[in-house]
Amino acid sequence: MTRGIYLGLGSNLGDREDNLLNAIKKISGMKTTSVLRKSDIYETKPVGYLPQDKFLNMVVEIETCLKPYDLLSELLKIELELERKREIRWGPRTIDIDILLFDDLYEDSPKLRIPHERMHERAFVLIPLKDIYPLKTINGMKIDDLIEKCSDKDGVLFYKKIA
Repeated sequence: MTRGIYLGLGSNLGDREDNLLNAIKKISGMKTTSVLRKSDIYETKPVGYLPQDKFLNMVVEIETCLKPYDLLSELLKIELELERKREIRWGPRTIDIDILLFDDLYEDSPKLRIPHERMHERAFVLIPLKDIYPLKTINGMKIDDLIEKCSDKDGVLFYKKIA
């Protein structure tokens, strides 16, 4: 089992909170995969494509026997099951599940980039990640320093503590 795998979850269509919880349930139900920790849920303004509703975002830590590309494939299946449609880049979605970190792995291919290529610029990812991994450094920088540099940090508002 590989630990230290962090997934970013986001939703801004339908019952956003329910979409996150259903995604977590489906991730927990994947073969040889367990959800270890969950961040609080945060409400955030959209990034990129702006004429859309606010997102709920969170991060979960998992452990799995799946290899990175197999994990990606399973997560894409979950997005489809939860009716994710890819019509507009950074557009509205029922669920978005991103692999943020996979232990200490570095992967840079057109299909998969680990660490996630823009996570260090996005407070809506870093703030929930800090909930469950406060001492994390990314690209040699402390998570607090990365958050401080994010232009979107004021748009990340606590929404709900999750059990």
